[in-house]
Order: sequence, then structure tokens, then C-alpha cells
Amino acid sequence: MKVFRGLPNAAARAPCALTIGNFDGVHLGHQALLGRVRAAATGLGLEAAVMTFEPHPREFFAHKAGELSKAPPRIANLRDKLQSLSDNGIDRVIVEHFSAPFAALTPQEFTEKVLVEGLHVKWLMVGDDFCYGARRAGNVQMLLEAGRHYGFHVETLPTVMNGSNRISSSAVRAALAEGDFAHAEALLGHPYAISGHVIHGQKLGRTLGFPTLNLRVPHRPALSGIFVVQVHGLAEQPLAAVASLGVRPTVDDSGRVLLEVHVFDFARNCYGKQVRVEFLHKIRDEEKYVDLPTLTAAIERDAVIAREYFAQRLQERDGATTATDRI
Repeated sequence: MKVFRGLPNAAARAPCALTIGNFDGVHLGHQALLGRVRAAATGLGLEAAVMTFEPHPREFFAHKAGELSKAPPRIANLRDKLQSLSDNGIDRVIVEHFSAPFAALTPQEFTEKVLVEGLHVKWLMVGDDFCYGARRAGNVQMLLEAGRHYGFHVETLPTVMNGSNRISSSAVRAALAEGDFAHAEALLGHPYAISGHVIHGQKLGRTLGFPTLNLRVPHRPALSGIFVVQVHGLAEQPLAAVASLGVRPTVDDSGRVLLEVHVFDFARNCYGKQVRVEFLHKIRDEEKYVDLPTLTAAIERDAVIAREYFAQRLQERDGATTATDRI
């Protein structure tokens, strides 16, 4: 998959079937849309392309207004989003820098400069509530008219439902905030995880008896707290662990978000390695403690809960295997 930061240069502007959106989380609704784009691209002999934005437009406007708390938390970092788009058969991703000049484009300018001249769009799919251009002035009807004028086909995809509930990034964020990972998985189509490279930290966990793998989280995540997790990428099988995702209020007042993972019964230098941390169960919310001994005692309790979780899961798995063998 080719990734472009901004519109590709003239030599790389092959005609494409395109969809546009933030694609935070790439949930089942997104996957249905991407599948339709992939099928159309194959049928028409085009590249399947996605235009997405960095930062999220709502982040941009919240920052501009000085109201960062109104920006939606992120389900996925850019690396995980790009991996999901690749997994869904996309050939080309345009990561457009969402800026004041871009936000000021009129619907007509967006159509001409971005869709026609910039991307050579021949087929376009959007959601049935899609809006575009300055002040979201453009709508699907205007896009259909533009397609007829400039020679590209436009289709819309109705909302994808999970039973009686709409599948949306907002619904995924709500499930993650509540620690409801089963519901999040039902919306995403896969277990929730965060990936990243292991970085150096303050080495505080080591002094407390709980060394951690540290992953930088550049944006406000959709969940925070203490979790039972398993880590992929360090061994053939996922490794049992307990993790803290948050701002570490007891030891750091910078507000920087960090994912700290203590892998049980594991000692190896992992700096620079890329890992994927899969969230299984929320233990509790993040707390600020009066001193390090109190923090250490809390971590010890969390580790006991996590180990019990894995022991229970192993017992249930063995029981299920025994029952199957009897059939």
C-alpha cells in the first residue's frame, strides 16, 4: 500500500476509486464501505484509494477555539489505522494535513483541486450523511451533480447497523470508555489493541519491582485506566500482562499519555521492538496516590487480579477442551 502525505505528485496520480473519511478505528461500517471501494476498483481497473485527515478535523477546530476537551479521543493511532486500511485491500492512502487553508476550500474548490486535479477520481463512495468544503457546505446532492459535470461516478453507503444500533466511531469510543471490550470487538470486528514501538521510560517500574514496556500515545486515547492485556510480537504466543494507560498522576505532572505494560515472567531487552497490546479486561480507573509505597501496593493488587484473570481463562479453556473430547 502506498501512503502519501498530501496529494500525490503528478507522476503518481493514477485514476482511482476513492472514499473519504477519518476512519478512526476502521470499524465494521468502515469495512463495508472499504469492501465496496475495493470491489469497484477491481471491476473498473482502478486503484482503491482512501483520503483521510491528520489531525482529525474536529481536533483542528477544537484546538483553534482553545477547547481541546471537545476534540474526540482517538480509537487508533495513525499506524494502526493505516494497517487496517491495508488489511482491507486499499492500494493508496492520502493522509491530508487538515489545516486552515484546506478547511477554507469551498465545495467547488475541493471538487476541482482535490478530487479532479489532485486525485483523478473516477468513482467515489461516501456515507449518506457526507458533508465537505468550508463550513460543511457541500452535501451528497452537490457531489452527485459535480460527478455528472466532471465525469466521476458517486455512490453512497447507508448506515451499517449492529442489530438496532448504528455502528460508528462514537459507539466504539463509548464502549472503550466503559471498558466493554466485548461490545467494542463486536463493532470493530476484531479485539481492540494499540500497537507501537517500545521506548525508554523513567525506569521507575523497574525500581518498584514491575519493569514495563513503554509505548508513546501521541493523542488522547478513547480509554484510560488499569487493564488486563496480552502482548503480541515478542514471542510465538501472546504474553500475559497488566497495563496502565494514562497520564501517571502520581509520578508525572506533564499530562503526557503513556501506555506502560508489565509482562509477567518475562525479562528481555525490547527497546525499539514493535508490539501490539490487546486489551482484555478493565481492572480500575487511574488514580493518584500519596506516595510510591501506596502506588506499589496498588500495582501489586492489579498484578494479582490480572494473574487470576489468566488463570481463570486457562481453566475455562481446559474445561471446554475436556468437554469437546467427550463428545
